[in-house]
Amino acid sequence: MNNLIDSYNRVHNYLRISLTDSCNFRCIYCMPNEKMQCLPYGELMNPEEIFSISEIFTKYQIDKIRLTGGEPLVRRDFAEIVKKLSNLPVELNLTTNGVLLHKYVDLLKDTGLHTINISIDSLQEEKFKFLTKRNVLAQVWDNILLYINRGFHVKINTVIMKNINDDEINDFISLTENYPIQVRFIEFMPFSGNQWEKNKVITMSEMLNIIDSHFIYEKIQDNNHDTTKKFKVKGYEGTFAFITTMSQPFCQGCNRMRITADGKMKNCLFGKDEFDILTTLRKGEDIEPIIQSFLKNKHKKMGGQFENFIKLNPEYLKNRSMIKIGG
Repeated sequence: MNNLIDSYNRVHNYLRISLTDSCNFRCIYCMPNEKMQCLPYGELMNPEEIFSISEIFTKYQIDKIRLTGGEPLVRRDFAEIVKKLSNLPVELNLTTNGVLLHKYVDLLKDTGLHTINISIDSLQEEKFKFLTKRNVLAQVWDNILLYINRGFHVKINTVIMKNINDDEINDFISLTENYPIQVRFIEFMPFSGNQWEKNKVITMSEMLNIIDSHFIYEKIQDNNHDTTKKFKVKGYEGTFAFITTMSQPFCQGCNRMRITADGKMKNCLFGKDEFDILTTLRKGEDIEPIIQSFLKNKHKKMGGQFENFIKLNPEYLKNRSMIKIGG
C-alpha cells in the first residue's frame, strides 16, 4: 500500500470530513456576521459518497477520520453515515457543539466511536449565550457528563479570545480536577468574516502566565503529529492542552487533510487551494491520482498565506469562513 506524502515528506494518515455547513449555534468566531446561505442537501456529500471517498483514502494508510461541521449532528442521516464509516479500518472521532449528543449516545457507543470533542467557550450562562446566540449551556454540560459516564474520552475545545473569555481559563482547568477530560485552549484564528484581530489573540505563553498563579502543573509528553501541547495539574484526573496555531504553528508535523461539506479537498486549514472531489466522483472519474498530485502542492506552512500572525493583515487572506471549511 502507498502512503500519502507531500513534497516536504510529511506522511498523511488523518482525514477530517465536514458533514454540513449548517449549525444550530451562531458562534462569533466561526460564522460570518453577514447572513450565510447553507448548502442545500443535494450539494452535500451523501452517505454513500462519504463512505466511498473515505474508503479510497484508507487505501493510502488513512487510519483516523474525524467528523466535523458546521454541526454534524444536525444532519438527518448522521446515524447512517456513522454506521457506514464504522465498517472501515479507521479510528472514528467526532467534533460537535454537544447540544444534541444525548440522542446519539447508544449509536456512537455501539459503532465504536471513542473520542468526542465538544466545543464550549464559556462556563457562564450569559456569556455562553452571547458567544453562541443560544441558551443551552445546561444541556451541553449534561451531555458532557453523560458521555463521561458512558466511558467516552471527552475533550473540551475552547477558543480563547482576549477580554472575552480569557477570565475563565482557570475555571476550565478546575474541571480537570474531578473529571477525566482534556480541556484544549485554542488560539483565536483568522477566517473569512470572523472579525479576527491580532490583539484578540491570547497565546499559550500568556495563558500559562494566568495559570501559573493558581496551579502547580507539569508538562506531559506529546505524541508524534500532536497539534496540542499537553499539561496536567498534579493530582488532577484530567489534563489541559493548548492548540498554538498562531504563536507556535505545528506545520512541520502536519498529517491531516480536510474535505469540506460540498466535497472539496483542502490540504491546509488556511490554504485557499481546493480540489473538487465530489464533482469528479459524480462524473465517474478516478479521484485517486488527483488526490496524490493535489497533496504534492501542499505548502510548507500556513497554507502559504502567512508566516507570523503579528504581521498578518487578515484583509489579504483568501479562504472560506470556518463553518464553510469544517472545524
